[in-house]
Amino acid sequence: MNAKAIPTGAGTDKLETENDRFKRSFGSWFWGSMIAATVLHFMLFQFWPTQTAANVSFTAEELEMIDLLPEIEIPPPPEAISRPATPVMATADIDQDITIAPTTFAANPIDDLPPPPTHETPDISAAPVFTPMTLRPEIKNRREVEAALRRLYPRILRDIGIEGTVVVWFFISEEGIVQDSRVSESSGQLQFDEAALKVADVFRFSPALNRDQRVAVWIELPITFQVQPAP
Repeated sequence: MNAKAIPTGAGTDKLETENDRFKRSFGSWFWGSMIAATVLHFMLFQFWPTQTAANVSFTAEELEMIDLLPEIEIPPPPEAISRPATPVMATADIDQDITIAPTTFAANPIDDLPPPPTHETPDISAAPVFTPMTLRPEIKNRREVEAALRRLYPRILRDIGIEGTVVVWFFISEEGIVQDSRVSESSGQLQFDEAALKVADVFRFSPALNRDQRVAVWIELPITFQVQPAP
């Protein structure tokens, strides 16, 4: 700590420390700070923009009177339904000998009889229609169909891995031969639909049976084009 000798009136020197010098200069520092703070506040109030409080007042709107709906009068409950009267047996006389006249050829000559009903089988080949059957046709050449699926798979769709299913109507004759095929539900790809109709021509079926009679029928079958995994 630095010290400086200060002469005193008693003829002796007293050492003055830094703390003593700080205490002695406190008055000048204090008043200098007060003057600087006063000048700074004056400048702030003089040059700072004037601030005003926002108007946050509000006005209440006049309440609107609402007319109440008229009071609903609840009607009284309906009167109780009277119970039916006790049935009374009729007193009319009924002849016990009433009979139905017999049907004879004399009263109904053959010449006036209607023609017998015909049993002609309707032609259903024009459009798909339900045909009753007790035994559904079965595919007889599955391996040929699988080979046709691989052969007729559209190459551009197979190469990029696109698969699809087409639902096809088959019209099968009494001999199990496909005589007509139509797209029932498209796969969304025209190439798949066209290829499915070509595959449909390869199918061979066993005949459909209605009891013991062979019948021509329309059936629906899905034809699926699926990419086979590499061996």
